[in-house]
Amino acid sequence: MSRRRFFVPEVRRGLAELTGSDAEHLVRVLRAEVGQLYEISDNRDVYLAKVNTARKSLVVFQVTEKLPEPPAAVRKTLCAALVKFERFEWLIEKATELGVAAIQPFECARSERGLALAAVKRIARWEKIAVEASQQSRRARLPVIGPPCEFADAVRTDATVRLLLDEDPAAPPLLKAIPEQRSSADRIALLLGPEGGWRDEEREEALTVGWTACSLGQTILRAETAGIAALAIVTAAWST
Repeated sequence: MSRRRFFVPEVRRGLAELTGSDAEHLVRVLRAEVGQLYEISDNRDVYLAKVNTARKSLVVFQVTEKLPEPPAAVRKTLCAALVKFERFEWLIEKATELGVAAIQPFECARSERGLALAAVKRIARWEKIAVEASQQSRRARLPVIGPPCEFADAVRTDATVRLLLDEDPAAPPLLKAIPEQRSSADRIALLLGPEGGWRDEEREEALTVGWTACSLGQTILRAETAGIAALAIVTAAWST
């Protein structure tokens, strides 16, 4: 039976609480009642828990059992150049559903001016989007959303496989850039450019420090579409 899953701030002495708008959604929209069973995660472990209290602004869970650890999954980091926030939020939601472990926003030469400064005030909203997407997709842990950084910092992201998504169709296909020998211990990073594409000097800098350029085909995709397509391919490749 597939139960709804919720993230709670902590589990202490077998109890966990949801408050505020999260509790109100659970009680008023989902009609949670005392005695109902749900799955909860404290961002470390997942538990089966029973509702002890269900009020407008407070839901209290009592843990009944700790659930088994999910199978180990490859760690995926999406380094994404900032784009207009409506599209960037869609990217966060879908990347979370696809199991990304971390999202690192960054500013590069062709990023729209002012996005990096404004993004600092958006992190709390982005984290809320990630929580909702994690609950919907039944993740055990939340992705980490880093503060906006410069391109020079993003290209230094540590990973065992680092793939630069290039709009140049002459770049090798992504599938050919994926190593034949793969394991769940791998750490994958995807470098996603802005709407205007990479500048030559940015591409050269990334390649110099060990990124592999790869293409998603002949058509030019929106930045957020390219990011999700690449994540889906990588997720499938490391699941086989």
